[in-house]
Amino acid sequence: MTKHIYIFSPSSAVRDKAAFKRGVARLKALGHDVEIDEAALATHQRFAGDDATRLAAIARAAASGADVALISRGGYGLTRILDALPYKAVAKAIAHGTEFVGLSDFTAFQQALLAKTGAVSWSGPAVGEDFGAEAGPDDIMEACFDDLLSGQGEGTGWRLPARDAEAASGMRSIHGAQLWGGNLCVLTSLLGTPYFPVIDKGVLFLEDVGEHPYRIERMLEQLRHAGVLARQKAILMGQFTGYRKVPNDRGFSLQGVVERLRGQIKVPVLTGLPFGHVPTKVLLPVGAKVEIAAEGRDVFMVWGHRHAHHH
Repeated sequence: MTKHIYIFSPSSAVRDKAAFKRGVARLKALGHDVEIDEAALATHQRFAGDDATRLAAIARAAASGADVALISRGGYGLTRILDALPYKAVAKAIAHGTEFVGLSDFTAFQQALLAKTGAVSWSGPAVGEDFGAEAGPDDIMEACFDDLLSGQGEGTGWRLPARDAEAASGMRSIHGAQLWGGNLCVLTSLLGTPYFPVIDKGVLFLEDVGEHPYRIERMLEQLRHAGVLARQKAILMGQFTGYRKVPNDRGFSLQGVVERLRGQIKVPVLTGLPFGHVPTKVLLPVGAKVEIAAEGRDVFMVWGHRHAHHH
């Protein structure tokens, strides 16, 4: 099952060339036809080329006819070009079967695309950090990516941490709710702009890296005060990693942040979603309608076949 994968760099410059090469080699070893954008390794300041260069790369990805347009890495860079993205061209490419996949800074692209066009993209791996991981790619991530390519991916499931089992007890099944979200910091930075999707009765998933629990709480509070959280049917907490507790915390913790949030909104807040800046990540269709059910500690999220057509 050879698929055409187009690799482009819409955000930060690729600094770890070895990881990038390993990722490309891995995708080729899986039997795919890998096309690397001409500016994939460009650099300008901290970016993968200046704004015009990265906008052109996104346009080329949309015009590539590839099965998957996959980002090389995240970082920072998309927020500053949201008012110039080729939304119509990207939405048209998606309608013709190109799946856009990425995470982290790519959250800005995904939310803006959803707000402007309603097109669905995928939160998932990046070339360097995932396919190019030194220990080799994660099996689950790779299986989920393969499911996307073969059109078999119809949902995902995970087990809630034991201490959070109660959050799912008595939770009603959710039907036909729009899935959206991604990186908490990037998402929050879009609030109040035309690039923040207005979604009622949706399912919001969140993750972040290198953010202390008090900063995570501050962003969650911003979303709560703005009325975003209470309007959802569920909040899914992915992985929040790469931060250090400090002596001043005196017991203040991420778990405490989540428990406090549960006391403030009536919406179920479920933890343990296998997504974030971690090796084991599932692929999630941003903007698709999902069903969610819980049995004990097991949560199941299903989106069924997205494409009526198979080319």
